[in-house]
Amino acid sequence: MFSNILKYILGFLLAIAIIVGSGFAAALYLMNRTSILPEKPIFSNDKSSVKAKLPKQKVKPGTSTTVASTKINPKPKPSPKTTDKDESSQKLPPGSYRARVTWPQGLSIRESADQNAKRIGGVAFNRKVIVLEQSSDKAWQRIRIDGSEQEGWVKAGNTKAINE
Repeated sequence: MFSNILKYILGFLLAIAIIVGSGFAAALYLMNRTSILPEKPIFSNDKSSVKAKLPKQKVKPGTSTTVASTKINPKPKPSPKTTDKDESSQKLPPGSYRARVTWPQGLSIRESADQNAKRIGGVAFNRKVIVLEQSSDKAWQRIRIDGSEQEGWVKAGNTKAINE
């Protein structure tokens, strides 16, 4: 009789342990599945350089791949008297160098080297800029957009020096 009661208690505890364990495993599985970030969507107006870094997807022919002007200032069209070769052959101020924007969302240009400074413009991903100087704490860079007179401050580390 004692062995039957012991079997009953052990069976009951084993059933409870199985139910709790399977519930815990199911909860972990669901939490892990919901914490995975979805793939970055690709829109028809994304730049082709951004699309190259993302998995290949079909793009309808004839769709525009320019950046929307509401988010990032588009590249100004060069005037007939200047070309890209003329811009790259211009003399740079001492201590400055040419660079490209490496931040995929582009950069906000600010009036001064401060996160709370007024935003005066933007520069698109992969756009050429001229780095004029760095702040004393090396956290900000003063840039000029290549082929433009617009200057301002951007966070350091979001540009890469280029040799042209």
